[in-house]
This record gives sequence, structure tokens and C-alpha cells, in this order.
Amino acid sequence: MGINDMQKDTPGLNTDLAARVAVDTQDMEWTQSPGGHVQRKRVHLSGPAESGRVTSVVRYLPGAVFPAHGHPGGEEILVLDGIFSDEHGDWPAGTYLLNPEGFHHSPFSHGGCTLLVKLRQFPGSDRRHVAVQTRDYPWIDSDREGLARKELYAQQPYTDHTRLERWETPSAIGTLQYPRGAELFVLEGRFTDQFGSYRRHSWLRIPAGGSLTPSGKDRCELYIKEGGFGYLV
Repeated sequence: MGINDMQKDTPGLNTDLAARVAVDTQDMEWTQSPGGHVQRKRVHLSGPAESGRVTSVVRYLPGAVFPAHGHPGGEEILVLDGIFSDEHGDWPAGTYLLNPEGFHHSPFSHGGCTLLVKLRQFPGSDRRHVAVQTRDYPWIDSDREGLARKELYAQQPYTDHTRLERWETPSAIGTLQYPRGAELFVLEGRFTDQFGSYRRHSWLRIPAGGSLTPSGKDRCELYIKEGGFGYLV
């Protein structure tokens, strides 16, 4: 399937959760969303084109305003660059937002911004609202040398768990196991494995029971979500 075919607004994009998927979003073209000067690059879509569960890189052009809306199924945002705003605040690069079911806002961006966005993948009216600047969080060393984490969201009884990871030297990390499957998005740096090379703003999905053995010498920072596959179908 070519990039242009992937971008058509037809139901279903990378919906086979048993398949390993890797997408270099830098190679994709921006497509227009229904909301004014807002563009997107979709990497996953399950369900109707404008009301399904979707994961995208989203770009607000300078001065863009998106109509007021709610979030059935919740919304997760990681601000990649620029400043994203709504009536609740101004959210600069590095901000992590989890807007649960029932949350409403009217987003905009004066100077433009780029976001990683996941929609309708967070059911549950009792999920807490999260708005944090990840750059203020300290890196916490793990039990694996050269791997540090910043925990972003986990809440019982929900199975999804979101964090940032830093790999000082990917080749030294060894094999990472994902028994529940995982989504990864490269924020900085690059790494390779036996299947390919993944630079900044590459998105990967590892199926349940899968693994990843990264290589490379460049420090990497990644967004990682585990345990969320049950909310994608």
C-alpha cells in the first residue's frame, strides 16, 4: 500500500494488531482535516474516517483554530514542537495531555505546533485528566543499564500504560519484550533493528508477545504505550 492510499479517508488503516507495523511519518504527505488550518498524518485508523479510533501526527498552522468539540473515548496529546493552546491553558513542546471522556475544549495555536494525537482510545468516565510538562520530570533509571524512564499515565483498572524512554546507546539495551504489545514513537535520535531504520517521528507497533532488539550509537528518546490494544478494536 502506498502512502497516498494510506492517507485516504477510508475506514481501516493498520488495523491488524497481530502485524508488526513501522511508518516513517516524515515520508508522508500532510492531508487536510475538517477543522480549518489543521493537517494530519494518520498511522492508525479503526472505524469511520472522522469518528473512529485514530493515531496521527497533527500540525496546526500558525493562527489555526479548531472548532469546539468533546472527546468521546478520550484523547491523548504529546506536544512535539510549538505551543498548543485551548481555553484551559498554553501547552508548549514537551507537554503531555490526557483529556478523558466528557472533556470539551476549543483548541488553537497562535504560532503553529505539531502534536502526536490518539483519539477514542481511552474509554472510562473516571479517568483522570492529566496535563504535565514532561521536560520538568526527572529521568528515572531502570534495571536495564542505559535505559531511563519518565512515567506519564497509568490508572487502575485500565490496562494502558504510557511513558517516555531514553536509550543512551541503543545497541547496549539488549532485547526488549512486549508481552501485551506496544506502540513506539521516536521523539529524538534514531535506531535500527533487523527490520529497518527508525528516525525521528517514526511510529512502530509491536504485536503482543513481540520483541525489539535495537542497535545504533545515537541517544534516542521515545514515547511508548503498552497495554492499549484492547481499546483499539
